[in-house]
Amino acid sequence: MIPEKLLEILKQDGVVAIATLGQDGPHLVNTWNSYVRISAEGRLLIPAGYMHRTEANVAFNPEVLITVGSSKVQGLHGPGAGFLIRGTASFVTSGPDFELLKSKFDWLRATLAVTPDSITQTW
Repeated sequence: MIPEKLLEILKQDGVVAIATLGQDGPHLVNTWNSYVRISAEGRLLIPAGYMHRTEANVAFNPEVLITVGSSKVQGLHGPGAGFLIRGTASFVTSGPDFELLKSKFDWLRATLAVTPDSITQTW
């Protein structure tokens, strides 16, 4: 279940950080809050225009860490809220998760689909 506060953050301007671990070590890539969509099943769907190293890392180890936040959303202790999402990722190039994003982002080559294992509000 995706918390309402996280859905509120995704409507704001902000940066999403996606961390993966591959054979060459950790890697971090960014996208925008407003690019993330949530599937009916609760997966985070992120358009991938490039993200080639991220894709290679996910093939090696599908575990990802994602942080997302906004200074415009009330947090635990005042202005600003953020989340840490731990999950399992895959890159998809066909099917409903891909088509949903392709209809919104004509430049994407794949959808990074993340099934959350835990979603923790951090601030």
